[in-house]
Amino acid sequence: MIRTTDEERIATAIYTVNRHAKTAIDNKPLYELKKLALTKMLAENKAKKIGLHFVRNPKFSQQQSSVLIQCADYYFHIIPVKEDFKNLPHLGNLDDTYRNPIRKMNLRMAKQLLSDYIGPQSIIRRTPKQSPIYSKSYARTYTKTNKSYLDR
Repeated sequence: MIRTTDEERIATAIYTVNRHAKTAIDNKPLYELKKLALTKMLAENKAKKIGLHFVRNPKFSQQQSSVLIQCADYYFHIIPVKEDFKNLPHLGNLDDTYRNPIRKMNLRMAKQLLSDYIGPQSIIRRTPKQSPIYSKSYARTYTKTNKSYLDR
């Protein structure tokens, strides 16, 4: 059996969280977890910034870039900071021929692994949505009548 290193397990967990975040309704906590884990890996020199890529679908039709990060045998993108534009080369458009290796990991296990890795930090928790409070003029009222539809 092949023994995977901690870096590979963390990279697989980031990949799993990132894959689920792309289709999740509330993806903010997942992307925050990915960002915190990648930031810590960069600080520990377990990951490396490669360069900048153009974003495929930019907001407001303006050109945007993202930072390409290599972590084990995976590549991820995060939002650049000001220094990244000065220090990193621009690689142009994304390379559609490369895909990250597909490895399966349970989302719950991936989140737990990343939470243990980044330590006790303030991870964005899902806040329950509150239903809007309607004023009386907009509130729909229902008055029960004791009549049946047969009483016409």
